[in-house]
Amino acid sequence: MVNAHTFYAIAVMALITALLRFLPFLIFKGKASTPALVEKLGRLLPSAVIAMLVVYCLKDTHFAATAGYLPAIIASLLTGALHVWKRNTLLSVISGTVCYMLLVQFVFY
Repeated sequence: MVNAHTFYAIAVMALITALLRFLPFLIFKGKASTPALVEKLGRLLPSAVIAMLVVYCLKDTHFAATAGYLPAIIASLLTGALHVWKRNTLLSVISGTVCYMLLVQFVFY
């Protein structure tokens, strides 16, 4: 059975999440256009987030042995190529992750 503390914690998290989703609509309600700063962030942030994810994913790559870097490089190249080809982020990320896991588990173990 779920105790009261857990229930309240989940309720607060759900409320904050919903508030963060609705906040932009509440702030810009009645405005004729989106502010220039918000539009600029909308253009720049996706690339910045992807760059940060690439750095985070490759930060622990070891170049002492082939098994330390080759799976990450192959999966990264596959992810990039699929994204350029199909322009589908979900397909690219899932394919790169599956490729990496298969390489690590069955090829470079």
